Amino acid sequence: MLAIPLAFTYALPATAVDEAQVSSYVPWFPSSGVPMINGPKCLEVQDSDSSGCKSDDHRSFLDALRHWRKVRRIYVGYDGSRYDLPALKWAQSSFIQPQAMVEDRYLYDPAVRKYTVDRYLADVDQRYGGIDSILLWPVYPNLGIDDRNQLDMIAAMPGGLVGVRQMIADFHERGVRVLFPMMMWDQGTHDPGKPWPQAIAERMAEIRADGVNGDTQDGVPLAFTKAADLTGHPLAFEPELSPSDEALSWNVMSWWSFHPPATQLAPEIYRFKWLETRHMANISDRYNRAKTDDLQTAFFNGIGWESWENIWGVWNGITPRDAEAARRVATIERAVAPFLVSPDWEPFYPTQTFGVFASRWPLKDQTVWTLVNRNEYNVRGRQLSVPIEEGVHYYDLYRGLELQGQREGDSIALDFPLEAHGFGAVLMVHGQPAAEIGVLMSKMKAMTARPLASWSNEWRELPQHMVAIASTTRSKATPPGMVEIPAADFDFRVQGVEIAEGDDTGVDVAYSWEDSARRFHHRQIMISRFYMDQYPVSNSQFKAFLDATNYHPKDDLNFLKDWKNGSYPDGWANKPVTWVSLEDARAYAAWAGKRLPHEWEWQYASQGTDGRLYPWGNDWKVDAVPVPEKGRALRGPDDSAAHPLGASAFNVMDLVGNVWQWTDEYEDEHTRAAILRGGSYYQPQGSFWYFPQAYRNDQHGKLLLMAPSKDRAGTLGFRCVVDAEINR
Repeated sequence: MLAIPLAFTYALPATAVDEAQVSSYVPWFPSSGVPMINGPKCLEVQDSDSSGCKSDDHRSFLDALRHWRKVRRIYVGYDGSRYDLPALKWAQSSFIQPQAMVEDRYLYDPAVRKYTVDRYLADVDQRYGGIDSILLWPVYPNLGIDDRNQLDMIAAMPGGLVGVRQMIADFHERGVRVLFPMMMWDQGTHDPGKPWPQAIAERMAEIRADGVNGDTQDGVPLAFTKAADLTGHPLAFEPELSPSDEALSWNVMSWWSFHPPATQLAPEIYRFKWLETRHMANISDRYNRAKTDDLQTAFFNGIGWESWENIWGVWNGITPRDAEAARRVATIERAVAPFLVSPDWEPFYPTQTFGVFASRWPLKDQTVWTLVNRNEYNVRGRQLSVPIEEGVHYYDLYRGLELQGQREGDSIALDFPLEAHGFGAVLMVHGQPAAEIGVLMSKMKAMTARPLASWSNEWRELPQHMVAIASTTRSKATPPGMVEIPAADFDFRVQGVEIAEGDDTGVDVAYSWEDSARRFHHRQIMISRFYMDQYPVSNSQFKAFLDATNYHPKDDLNFLKDWKNGSYPDGWANKPVTWVSLEDARAYAAWAGKRLPHEWEWQYASQGTDGRLYPWGNDWKVDAVPVPEKGRALRGPDDSAAHPLGASAFNVMDLVGNVWQWTDEYEDEHTRAAILRGGSYYQPQGSFWYFPQAYRNDQHGKLLLMAPSKDRAGTLGFRCVVDAEINR
């Protein structure tokens, strides 16, 4: 992260700040850009010859900082009236906000077909003290597997929009606000038929969501706020990247994508919190497995934290130590929330111990200080020196104790301990504190009786396993419509193509021979002889199954979506059936005496033993696959027999480029996912964030699973296999 020093020679009119203060302390920034402000240079680790900060350094720094804020607001024509709207006040105390995949198994139970809001909230409450809002993510990385746009993906969730609205109501009943994302890069799927600001505002009003996260946006444009207001349902907009100073007027929330230098000791001031102290940011540092920097910076700035653990289906769980720290930070912040929007906030209030940093938050005749100990060791003794006031009491809110200050001239010295990489909070109040402060102190006294160091700080990956596929009755002869695949010692090499950074533990899946999920896989596998459908299961074959069994799924949203009146469109008999879930495909296979293939069986049938990249060889052939669809709507797949040049060495057809095909399923405690093979004819344009294709034999796609309604796709079908009698 780029740090802009405060010591920058930049002349401003000499008003309340003299020229010496300006030249030493005024923070200078471009009109939009770096989201943080460094503290005074004297706070940095000093050489032995340096005397460090002088007594008046804080006041000079603060005067210059306030002057810059005043001038900057004038320059951008700042209007803070949106922060006064009652409908958006909740955002100012939204301190803990997870980004949660809607596929998270704690949020929805497909077995009973119910959203399990209570289970989700009980888990986060037990582990790190609960949440204030939640960003529900139904789109990337599955978006683009077919032509459903970002709003269609919400409508595809279990129960449709009615079910989603009830789920949101369940969160509201428990005091949690709900946000959804919008991605303006989604210009290659279904056209919403109206301007995006209007379409998004109307959908959010329909489901009664509270806010919108602007994915990859450096400020959500004003048009979206205006569109939401026209519906009578104002929304809190939260860009992922830093808004401009002007956009702060209507972006009442934001993310602070946080990547501090490893050597940095002093925390930073969040630029937009300083410009508008009512602005709420949630620090997002998703891939970092250590959260101390995030939590300390949030506490110092009086802002929130994005407790993001399920990252596109990869679990980066919070360690017990960080979880307990988050519980303590959030408990204090929630209790003193009115202080943390004080326009008189004083960052870097002078402290008495090296490596300890404080913010002062005055509110009428009371004051709160939030402190962080950036040292790797515990510190004890004098931490703050405050002016003497008659009738004032001081309370250590972190430990739940009253402090007995010691008079030193015209000041009171406050002594209390701070844990290594720990936190502190002090309240100054005339007389006795309010009842809610008494409740906070009792809670914190019990909570902090056990030191943070006693909790483990070890990060652990989440174990994952493959869902078993039962063998079929072994066949002596090749069943009709199938081809024999001979036994072989197969060199299985494959990699996941999901758009996730790197090859971190947890990316992609873990085969039974692997101790953790990872992107790249290699195994020599002895494959027994089996039979595979020569073509994917067709519409006519699937209709025969329905006619014979009267099968109808309990979760039938999007089931055979392109059929009408119980049958497929004219001319579609020999096209692969689509809009079938993994459960639907398994039901068909069981009726037919077959099963779905393991991924390595599918790959072996496509690749043979010579390691070819495509079923037909090592070079791509445009006439071996359907013409790609690059428009914004699906046209439907080609007939399976339309591209005979696509045959594999075993004469298996239509393996690549027409429809994706279901194979294995994997699950861990929080996520289910299926491995898809073959890619499809649909290639939405305009963004590399869409569900990526996997046309090569050494590539596979990973589809996150939630429920049949959302899992079904217009480009996703299947083929079956039968186990062969073992030759003796």
